[in-house]
Amino acid sequence: MAYQSLQQEYLQIPLVTRAYTTACVLTTAAVQLEIITPFQLYFNPELIFKHYQVWRLITNFLFFGTVGFNFLFNMIFLYRYCRMLEEGSFRGRTADFVFMFLFGGFLMTVFGLFVNLVFLGQAFTIMLVYIWSRRNPYVRMNFFGLLNFQAPFLPWVLMGFSLLLGNSIIVDLLGKGTTSGIAVGHIYYFLEDVFPNQPGGGRLLKTPNILKAVFDIPEEDPNYNPLPEDRPGGFNWGEGQRLGG
Repeated sequence: MAYQSLQQEYLQIPLVTRAYTTACVLTTAAVQLEIITPFQLYFNPELIFKHYQVWRLITNFLFFGTVGFNFLFNMIFLYRYCRMLEEGSFRGRTADFVFMFLFGGFLMTVFGLFVNLVFLGQAFTIMLVYIWSRRNPYVRMNFFGLLNFQAPFLPWVLMGFSLLLGNSIIVDLLGKGTTSGIAVGHIYYFLEDVFPNQPGGGRLLKTPNILKAVFDIPEEDPNYNPLPEDRPGGFNWGEGQRLGG
């Protein structure tokens, strides 16, 4: 009975969020069990382009370190904001969501060629957080019950928290981790949400029809109850309330 309930809850997670978080957890479990090593996963342009180890283009987004507080922290934020995006502004637009993944992953890979990034999962998570925060600017956030702020400041709060976990601000400013995620997230946000609304602007990012044919469902399920964006619940440091509400 408990297994069926757990399975039902798992299957209710939106497709893209379910697939990505599952892949991240399974990759970490494989490393923890010593089935594979991080050296087989990290981003290395020479191994990719000269030795054709093309799987590294994907696996470097799936490893968040060995099991510990930092891993759990990243997984919670990844699941939380990936799901809120998929059930919020990308509701009924799975193909557009997948295209955002591909676009963000491509830009981060390009950055990785120049700034020596080896694992891009944390930066990708920050990208998701940034896009959600810019699309929900009036949501009030509470971080561990200690700090209140509006959603657009969340990525910068996470940068500060990463320092408490031991990440150097110099590393972040060089383009790793939080800063690269914010940069890619802002590029996507500008091209998708800002530029089309400017005089003479337009949508430069167009989802390929093949993705729409594969992922988009013609009709939505009227009985589906999405996770509310303003009260996702479960974790005190991300719970928010809309101003005036």
